[in-house]
Amino acid sequence: MHYVKDIIACDVYSAVFLASYMRHAIINRTYSDSLEIVDLQKYKVLKQPAKVRQSIRERASIPFVFVVGKN
Repeated sequence: MHYVKDIIACDVYSAVFLASYMRHAIINRTYSDSLEIVDLQKYKVLKQPAKVRQSIRERASIPFVFVVGKN
């Protein structure tokens, strides 16, 4: 069946799950545009949104890597 926002699913529960997952992914993608990463181990500040998303995924448990909001 074809649901709102071009979601194609076999039942309502799958469509609700896909809609909530897509919303979560879009919010994370737009939210990372307003963040930067300060890496004190490598003395770097990452400002590109793609590299920010990548470093959040990879360096979540490494000490001295901080996520900072742009001001």
